[in-house]
Amino acid sequence: MKPGDVASSYDQLAAFWASDRFPADNGISIHRRAVAFVKEKAAALDVGCGSSGRLIEFLRSEGFSPEGLDLSSGMLELARQHHPDVQFHQADICEWQPPQTYSFVSAWDSIWHVPLDVHEAVLSKIFDMLTPGGVAVFSMGGLDAPSETTNALMGPPVYHSTPGIPRMLSRVAASGCVIRHLEYDQYPELHVAVICQKAAS
Repeated sequence: MKPGDVASSYDQLAAFWASDRFPADNGISIHRRAVAFVKEKAAALDVGCGSSGRLIEFLRSEGFSPEGLDLSSGMLELARQHHPDVQFHQADICEWQPPQTYSFVSAWDSIWHVPLDVHEAVLSKIFDMLTPGGVAVFSMGGLDAPSETTNALMGPPVYHSTPGIPRMLSRVAASGCVIRHLEYDQYPELHVAVICQKAAS
């Protein structure tokens, strides 16, 4: 599947993601852990922000000025209703050029939808967005080697990919970042939460 196809699937899921059927605290504890590493709270970006605005609200409550990025028009329509004063970008992270750097970037359960052949480049793009000392938190498939799959567990077909943990770690190091936390946070599911930080200088 191409990113546009995934976005079309998420157009159909936008109302569910914004409803109380989706746990609002999903991923919040790891975001709190990540924020603790940030020394200067400024601009923040939620990559694959979705429709609920829950991470946007969390980032605001922590003192950041958040922006959202998503390719799904259905997701962004609802996100803008929740936060009409927040800047949202409708774009494919694979091609999007950020307008600035950020002291915090979240890519929670989002970049695992990008095509496998560009997954590592997208990771590098996220790390390059960080200001010195900036922090990124993201989730990935916790496999040892690159893998991709498509399933329809949520209804519409959705694509997932992972570069595997070893190649992710290589990208982190090559981008001048260091791992602050790595956890199989939903074990035995192979869901990995990662926090990394850009060198301060």
